[in-house]
Amino acid sequence: MLYLVPTPIGNLSDFTFRAVEVLKAADLILAEDTRTSSVLLAHYGISKPVSPYHQHNEHKVLPHLVDQLLSGKTMAVITDAGTPGISDPAFLLVRECVRHQIKVECLPGATAFVPALINSGLPANRFCFEGFIPLKKGRQTLLKKLAEEERTLIFYESPIRLVKTLKNFIEYFGGERPCSVSRELSKKFEENVRGTLTEVMQHFEQHPPKGEIVVVVGGKG
Repeated sequence: MLYLVPTPIGNLSDFTFRAVEVLKAADLILAEDTRTSSVLLAHYGISKPVSPYHQHNEHKVLPHLVDQLLSGKTMAVITDAGTPGISDPAFLLVRECVRHQIKVECLPGATAFVPALINSGLPANRFCFEGFIPLKKGRQTLLKKLAEEERTLIFYESPIRLVKTLKNFIEYFGGERPCSVSRELSKKFEENVRGTLTEVMQHFEQHPPKGEIVVVVGGKG
């Protein structure tokens, strides 16, 4: 059986009792970064074999993992933060499990874009999650398409590229579109900056950001 286990996006106290139970019962834990995950596992007294599973090795290790699951092993997938499969590895393994009729269960838990969307003040009844947009190839094509999207738009971005991305949004969406940028959600220095795209961009030009970032932009309307 395969479990997908969401991990805290910042505050370790956001881990669930059930998540701890599943990880303690697993035969093997697949972790995006074993060094990062070791902090969480140690905090909750979880001592199980841990193997790296990330975008650079997921194709290579996939057949071996499926063979182990078919032999009766129970595995749990965790990422550095948030829910596996949301802008993190998991899809390929889940797809193979479904194909081989291996039971898969995803626990409910932390995902960064949900609190960012809810606290943005923008419509949350209908939204479009885009994750990390392409750096080069396909970027302009995607932005032109999204400029016509009427649903609230959600993106992940790195701090070093945030201002550039906001400038791109202004170019394609218009500077008056409402925007909210959430940084370091659930952590000590959490910050939520709201305003127009122009106002938010100017804020981060003056205050270079750090940490994990979610950008929420109002749809065309």
